[in-house]
Amino acid sequence: MRDRPPHVNRRGARPRAGNIESLWGVYFGMLSRLRLTILGAALVALAEPAAAQRPDTLALTLEDAVRLALRVGDEARLASAQVQLTDAQITTARASGLPQLRINATQTHVIENARAQAVGQIFNQPNTYNANANLSFAFFQGGRARAGLRLASRSRDAARLNAEEVRSQVTLDVQRAYVLALLGNRVTEIRTAGYQLASDRLGQVERFLQAGRAARYDVLRARVERANLEPMIVEAKNATTIALLELKRLTNIPAEQPLALTTRIDPSAVRMMLASVTDTVLVAERPSVRAAELVVQARRDAIAVARADLLPTMSVFIQSGYQAFPQGGFPTQRGELLTIPCADGTTTRICTTQNGGWFGDRTIGTTLSWPLFDGLRAKGNIDLAQAQARVAELELAREREAVAIEVARARAEFQRAQALFAARQQNAGEATEAFTLASLRYDRGLSTQLEVSDAQLALLTAQTNEASAVYDLYLATAEMARALGRPIPFPPVSGARTTSTPEPTPNANAAIPPR
Repeated sequence: MRDRPPHVNRRGARPRAGNIESLWGVYFGMLSRLRLTILGAALVALAEPAAAQRPDTLALTLEDAVRLALRVGDEARLASAQVQLTDAQITTARASGLPQLRINATQTHVIENARAQAVGQIFNQPNTYNANANLSFAFFQGGRARAGLRLASRSRDAARLNAEEVRSQVTLDVQRAYVLALLGNRVTEIRTAGYQLASDRLGQVERFLQAGRAARYDVLRARVERANLEPMIVEAKNATTIALLELKRLTNIPAEQPLALTTRIDPSAVRMMLASVTDTVLVAERPSVRAAELVVQARRDAIAVARADLLPTMSVFIQSGYQAFPQGGFPTQRGELLTIPCADGTTTRICTTQNGGWFGDRTIGTTLSWPLFDGLRAKGNIDLAQAQARVAELELAREREAVAIEVARARAEFQRAQALFAARQQNAGEATEAFTLASLRYDRGLSTQLEVSDAQLALLTAQTNEASAVYDLYLATAEMARALGRPIPFPPVSGARTTSTPEPTPNANAAIPPR
């Protein structure tokens, strides 16, 4: 047998150090891969619940937002609660003029009766049970019931008109928040496209610098112009976020819920709204003015209610029931008089006693109550009601003045928005054409970079002003309708009411899209 090489070991012999190191390397490699596998599985397991808990984007139209705010918004719900409160007051006021039916039941136990001890045992009735029904009707209260019912009814009508005014204001607030969010998105698109144009022009100027057709100054100027556009984009995005938060507050949507606004407002939709709004409505048709008038009438009815305390109150009542006087226990039989021998034992005298049952007890009568002097309480109530009526009259005058000023302001804002709407559209078209010509002239070396920068700035300003003019005219139209007490119109709705994803970001390499 040949001898084994020196590096070959027999079974059970200790391997060399090199083999040990290779085995440990394989072991540690397997352990590292196992750890990475476990860590990856744990990350996947943690990521799946987080993805499941992430809310989907809610597609919301303008009409759906208004409908949601009127149904679950705190302002509209508070106004509805005020109406329910006045409805309950009408029920309470009506109750004072209707008959009253009450059932009474009492039980008394006399421990010691002085009259029974002094006069005779006939008065010794230790237990008394009384059950009766009392029907009463106050047929004269000095006009309190009638005036109180008118007061409650007019207060309810005023609350309903105030609720209508609140719903109109909520509708306008929701539309304003929605439109401001749309405007923020539009301005963000315009400024993002402008930033991309500035980046493209910077690249073009850098290529011109390499070719010897531009100076270092032109590159620095292009970089500064692009950098100056970044805060404007951040500002537009921040305005959009604030408007969306206000919209979520009005509609009670969670702040972390993503929204996709699907309604689009364009010049054609605004023109359709203009045809539905006129300013021929009188100021008195505003719900707030009519509510203030009803409050004045209700306060005058309150004076009549207070004066009723000076007049007498007359009522008629009928009481029917039963009484029982058992010696012990609960009475279970009809009351009767029993003949018993007298206590002296004579037969010539007959004594009677009751069996402890129920005896009939019926009463009818009338009552007259006239407070001749009540410590000047009635006078104080009358003075208070008269002071509240004067306050309500002043509030009515102030409301009429406020509504008249609001209508005049809304009309002036409406006319201003109309004029700007017509001017901004033409201005945006001319600015687009000027920027196109300036870019072509610069590409051919016929103009300077300064001219292109000025044209781009003018284009961004013109398109921003155009978008602002469209939304301003829409809001001015809605405000005009609300000020005149008209239903606030809605633009044509485009989009579905299903869950969707956010809209894609516009292509930054394309030209600024016209509105």
